[in-house]
Amino acid sequence: MPQLEFDTYTPQLVWLAITFILLYLVMWRVALPRIAEVLEERQSKLQHDLDEADRLKGEAETALSEYDAALGEARGSAHGIVADARAKLTAELDAHRHEVEADLADKTQAAEAAILAAKQEAMAGVRAAAVDTTSAVVARLSGNQVDDSAVGSAVDAAMSGRA
Repeated sequence: MPQLEFDTYTPQLVWLAITFILLYLVMWRVALPRIAEVLEERQSKLQHDLDEADRLKGEAETALSEYDAALGEARGSAHGIVADARAKLTAELDAHRHEVEADLADKTQAAEAAILAAKQEAMAGVRAAAVDTTSAVVARLSGNQVDDSAVGSAVDAAMSGRA
């Protein structure tokens, strides 16, 4: 093996130095600048992407705050509409209730008047029936015809004392 021969050490070391220097120069002038360009380009693109992401994040936060404001305004408006509708319906319900109560009061008064008229008519009918019955009973028991006016006053006295 030529590496282990001591006679060839010096030329091997010279060629090693020449090759190392040539490779170093090629790397320094060609490869490293290209690598540096790629790294700078990559860093630039990364920075641009980060800046764009920050800008978009700011826009998203602005849009979110506008959305929240619009949502709050819509909720407030909805609550106002509901309150207005509730107040309107309550007013309509109160008006309708008052109408119904007034109608019921009128019907109650009319019914009471009808009941009073029916009671008076019934009482008049009862009086007439009582006078007729009393006249018939007295005439049958006594055999004499009784005056209707006397029987009427006696029935009236009996009814007024009982009522």
